[in-house]
Amino acid sequence: MITVPNILTLLRIFLTPLFIMTVVYKRFEYSLLLFLFASVTDALDGLIARLKAQKTNLGAFLDPVADKLLLISAFLSLTFFNILPKWLTVIIISRDIIIVIGWISLYIQTGSTKVEPSLLGKLSNTFQVFTIGATLLTLNYGILENILKPLYITSASLSTLSCIHYILREIRRL
Repeated sequence: MITVPNILTLLRIFLTPLFIMTVVYKRFEYSLLLFLFASVTDALDGLIARLKAQKTNLGAFLDPVADKLLLISAFLSLTFFNILPKWLTVIIISRDIIIVIGWISLYIQTGSTKVEPSLLGKLSNTFQVFTIGATLLTLNYGILENILKPLYITSASLSTLSCIHYILREIRRL
């Protein structure tokens, strides 16, 4: 079903390769603009879906895919150019891989594809967005440099904790 939230989600997916190209060509001012725009569409699609009763199965599937595609692409591309620390990207991506493996395992065992996001998971994703945003702001304007390391540590910690939380929650559910 084509709805405004689904269009915004698809737009975010299509912006991801553009974002990667801006990083590859070191046009970080465009990287920042694209990332901010994509982040705003992420907030808007959920808000519109709730307010206008436009939640769809397609949107429920595509929204987290679009989020992860953008975030993983951002972490990988910025790490490739030694802008983000490697350890942080390994933790962020490992969390997502573990969660996907857990989801597949859960599906095989129960036939259920329903995994509810947790508050800790949402907080982890929010800090990942802040981490990329702050890194791009620092690259472009030299601001926020003092908070990058604490932000990296917080983002890694929340990612680790949310991964552990998802694992324990799904084990209890089984």
